Amino acid sequence: MEDQRSTSFFRFEDLRVYHKALEYYGWLINQVKNADEFASKTLLTPLLDTAAKIAINIAEGSSNHNKATFVEYLKAAKAQVRQCVVFTTMAQQNGLFDQQQAEFSRNILIEMTKMVGAMVFSLQKPSNREDRNLKTNNTDKEQSFNSDIKQDDIASEFDFSY
Repeated sequence: MEDQRSTSFFRFEDLRVYHKALEYYGWLINQVKNADEFASKTLLTPLLDTAAKIAINIAEGSSNHNKATFVEYLKAAKAQVRQCVVFTTMAQQNGLFDQQQAEFSRNILIEMTKMVGAMVFSLQKPSNREDRNLKTNNTDKEQSFNSDIKQDDIASEFDFSY
């Protein structure tokens, strides 16, 4: 039976969090397109740049076949999500976002934080194969360690009284 999932050439395009980042960026464009030049230069352009970097980091990280590197890019994307929270607060405090816009922005940012966090957790979790190898190696090391050192030697080395 053939796999029914559609996959794109660019794997990051299959990630929901990537599409959520694009959705957020598009929403921001619609919110700020009528802002005055001063607001755009001082606050809204940095907000848009930071929001774009969320999607860019997800795309860049997923192109690397190394999990550790992908995790680092995801952590960078998560840092940019937090920066967007700060910009959202600043925009609201300076009258560029009303309460509803700020709340909508924060909700999307919270959702992206959770999504990115789940991806990082999933990528850092050892696979079943790695987990079995780790357990086997640790068991071998423990057996070797235990056969080399007697329990009395350990007890005399350390004071376990509290």
